[in-house]
Amino acid sequence: MSLEQTSRFTQPEFNVAKICADFPTLTRSIRGKKLVYLDSAASSLKPNQVIDRVSEYYRNEVSNVHRGAHYLAEQGTFAYEQAREKIATFINASSPSEIVFTRGTTESINLVAQAFGRSFFEAGDEIVLSEMEHHSNIVPWQMIAEERGCKIRVIPMLDDCTLDFAAFEKLLSNKTKFVSLLWTSNALGTIHPIERYIEAAHRVGAKILVDAAQSISNLKTDVQDLGCDFLVFSGHKLFAPYGIGALYAKAELLEMMPPYQGGGSMISEVTFEKTTWAAVPQKFEAGTPNISGAIGLGVGIDYIEAVGIEAAAQYEHRVLNYATSQLKEIPGLRVIGEAPQKSSILSFTMDGMHPSDIGSLIDQQGVAIRAGHHCCQPLMRRLGLPATARASFSIYNTFEDVDLLKVSLLKAKELMG
Repeated sequence: MSLEQTSRFTQPEFNVAKICADFPTLTRSIRGKKLVYLDSAASSLKPNQVIDRVSEYYRNEVSNVHRGAHYLAEQGTFAYEQAREKIATFINASSPSEIVFTRGTTESINLVAQAFGRSFFEAGDEIVLSEMEHHSNIVPWQMIAEERGCKIRVIPMLDDCTLDFAAFEKLLSNKTKFVSLLWTSNALGTIHPIERYIEAAHRVGAKILVDAAQSISNLKTDVQDLGCDFLVFSGHKLFAPYGIGALYAKAELLEMMPPYQGGGSMISEVTFEKTTWAAVPQKFEAGTPNISGAIGLGVGIDYIEAVGIEAAAQYEHRVLNYATSQLKEIPGLRVIGEAPQKSSILSFTMDGMHPSDIGSLIDQQGVAIRAGHHCCQPLMRRLGLPATARASFSIYNTFEDVDLLKVSLLKAKELMG
């Protein structure tokens, strides 16, 4: 099926050809083949708008922020803080001061685990996670639980690859201090009804963190409407540079929490006897920040807002549905994870083929997917699998990309005999 033949799947206002033209990586050939990039759940490609803005900063605007009195420092500080304001507006935080810049989702979770956990966790407290969590939402909680004498409780996954909400409610008690839960599974694409989990956690007085790394680019996020205490995401999955991300936290929690790191920028006054902290969010931003990354993240937000996050989600869902139906036609291919509510992630296995071999073989055809445990080893054990192959779709993927994926998988199957 050609791109032209699939026009019935697209809405007139969603111009995928125009979007594809914004992403220069898509013009590459890989091993003499057209690149088919199906690994956006790991990292999205970057549009020219983000690339050009970051380049412009380094060419003409480079200077540290919050410190200098000269023109470049003022311009850099303005652009950096403007990006914070864009994030606050994008997720509907009540104030830009509720946004802390970090290196990404992992650092954001570690910040909360250390700064909140060390101050407020006590021996016997319980932390609730789920069986689907990414390692970055498991390991930091294990570390603080061991340090503070807390217990980790785990929400089980049902056979339909959704979480067992009834079991979650039974886990909750007056011992529950914290819940940390992903909104969308990076390995299966399952979208959780996060509002129900937030409400239930608050009923027992627990705080809750939402890992929005996979949802931020295709689910409308309104932290005030959700009522979550913390929300975290990474820029590199939102068409922005690597090494930048954000932590949202309710203002009163940021005020209560001590700094996670010490150094320049996060202080009010320093003597050898005592140091006082700067106001939030600077209290949590020690050292020279990733200025260009923050500016690029702001432009990434501009980009997805121009496309329309709901239009993007609808288009990606149509591509996912088409891909699911096409891949199911391949003998011996098994789709892993078909929850009723899914993002544009398609995990699968093929009889007689290790996922790593699948990934390597179709790479020869220019098709880029992910293969492995996807930093979700507990989930893989629950599924009884060592790994899966994973194709993940974004706004720049076409139905023709799906056709090329299918052809490459059939060729791989043929090569493996």
